[in-house]
Amino acid sequence: MAVQPRILIVEDDAHIRRLLRVAVERAGYAATEAATARDALSAADIDKPELVLLDLGLPDRDGLELIQLFRGRAGATVIVVSAREDTSEKVAALDLGADDYLTKPFDTEELLARVRTALRHRIAGETGQTMVLAGDIEIDLERRRVRRIGEEVHLSPKEYEVLAELAKRPDRVIGHRQLLRTVWGPAHEDHVDYLRIVVRNIRQKLETDPARPRLITNEPGVGYRLTGVR
Repeated sequence: MAVQPRILIVEDDAHIRRLLRVAVERAGYAATEAATARDALSAADIDKPELVLLDLGLPDRDGLELIQLFRGRAGATVIVVSAREDTSEKVAALDLGADDYLTKPFDTEELLARVRTALRHRIAGETGQTMVLAGDIEIDLERRRVRRIGEEVHLSPKEYEVLAELAKRPDRVIGHRQLLRTVWGPAHEDHVDYLRIVVRNIRQKLETDPARPRLITNEPGVGYRLTGVR
């Protein structure tokens, strides 16, 4: 029998916690609950969950403080599920290492789709996947090659590096600052215009309709996401 992926639900609202537990268990996952940061860290140490659904408004500690702890201590994928809608909160969560961010109130089917995607890419990362397929685009991370409908596409070094960073974590929003820090270096974290120009160039080369991008989508004020990965 296959081992069920373990999901830790960290949520202080009992009603939402039960809703999440019923949803993930019906989808075939094993669920553990925690209503406080203290209980959540204890559960993470004991159960070693593959994924954490994390509310930020916890009674004993801000959930943002837990993201790196979950990733470091349990190696868990983290999806934030929060009522905080401010762009700054999303940016902070993603910069700290959250894999996705879903705002309350949420659609249960969308939540489960995000969970499936996060777990699928977690497995791909653990197996060292080097070929990423998104729509009619092939991104070969080992050979640093990009093809569209079988034809090789020339990208500049910066264009390739931005695309590669998105491809390493597909279907996940990567924050502007994180992309700038990784590709250009820490001194350029605030130069968002650099990133916008490079993304525009990538879209011109890879999108069917660059004015209506379907491959690289943006979360306004937050970052970019590589979509359509299969």
